[in-house]
Amino acid sequence: MATSTSTSEHANKQASLYRMVMDKHLCPYGLKSKDLLERNGFEVDDHHLTSRDETEAFKSKHDVETTPQTFIDGQRIGGYDELREHFGEDVPEEGATSYKPVVAIFATAALMALATSWAAYGELLTVRAAEWFIAMSMCILAIQKLQDLESFSTMFLNYDLLAQKVVRYGYIYPFGEALAGILMIAGALTWLSVPVALFIGTVGAVSVFKAVYIDKREIKCACVGGNSNVPLGFVSLTENLMMIAMALWMMMK
Repeated sequence: MATSTSTSEHANKQASLYRMVMDKHLCPYGLKSKDLLERNGFEVDDHHLTSRDETEAFKSKHDVETTPQTFIDGQRIGGYDELREHFGEDVPEEGATSYKPVVAIFATAALMALATSWAAYGELLTVRAAEWFIAMSMCILAIQKLQDLESFSTMFLNYDLLAQKVVRYGYIYPFGEALAGILMIAGALTWLSVPVALFIGTVGAVSVFKAVYIDKREIKCACVGGNSNVPLGFVSLTENLMMIAMALWMMMK
């Protein structure tokens, strides 16, 4: 694998890129490779592979399994990930855990809550903004789960104590979270939203605490959907504690 090289060292250099450009298929990684090269000061000799036969012939000639392929100074760098590494970018390993999805969700929910507060009251920092943040976070997290309910319910079974006893609960949970969040945004039907949030939040918090802090298990969390790489732990516990806190707050109001 080529070592990282600075942008200045490559300024105005030539690179050859071979990528699939067909009538019914345009390789997205080929476009990304071309953009990355140009952003690093390269003039790109852009070779289009316009058919499957041409692509297979290219792969056979260079003994590679995939395209695109980039060549710099006659040396093959590789595909898009190898090109990123060549320029010193960090490329996460496949299946590596990451908190990015959760950060994106909570940051977006916070901005939505502040925007709603500004629209409703002309102020950013209000009690309702805090309530909306939790409720909107619940809704967004529920959407993530509902995108692939089957995958979510399967991953959920790894740690949720109630779902392990009543498997169908894994299918119901996202709907309950969405329902409670929507009602809390509206401030309506508190008699329904509070017990739903309190129940699923409490069961979830106990389940996560047992799996992570008592059993010391290292598994992935289903909190942002069944195909996520978010590790089960503090973030998962926070989601459930937020629901409990919101339910208790709405109850006191």
